[in-house]
Amino acid sequence: MNFAIKLSTLLFISTCSFFFQGVDTSKRVGHFNLDSKHLAIDGYDPVAYFTNGVATEGSKKYSLNYKGVTYYFSSLKNKSLFERDPIKYEPQYGGWCAYAMGDNGEKVSINPKTFKIVDGKLYLFYNKLFTNTLIPWNEDEDNLKGNADDFWKELIK
Repeated sequence: MNFAIKLSTLLFISTCSFFFQGVDTSKRVGHFNLDSKHLAIDGYDPVAYFTNGVATEGSKKYSLNYKGVTYYFSSLKNKSLFERDPIKYEPQYGGWCAYAMGDNGEKVSINPKTFKIVDGKLYLFYNKLFTNTLIPWNEDEDNLKGNADDFWKELIK
């Protein structure tokens, strides 16, 4: 009897965890910069920004879905690093342009080759049509980062 109660309790907790994780996942996915298949960073490897210091295209062969967001990696090693600490490697502001988020809280697409790592976090930027938002970001990084953090927190409530 004791075993049956423990098993029932465990199944109930697992079911609740799955249900609440799904709710969190759909809200999260709705705020991320993703393609129609929920692929982040246009398929670039989020870990390579840290380990290689350059934007590196990932491969579907080394893909991983983390809380509804799919990431591609350039190697099994990078995929494993991400699995161990996804918070460390995920791009800030859901992968939207950090400058636009800091300037006016807007979700603007990015160029995955234009990035900066600040305090161990990955920031991505718009860079098209003669506009590279990394430049004005660098000129006022502290204010823009603070604003972007505030806008993002308000957005994902």
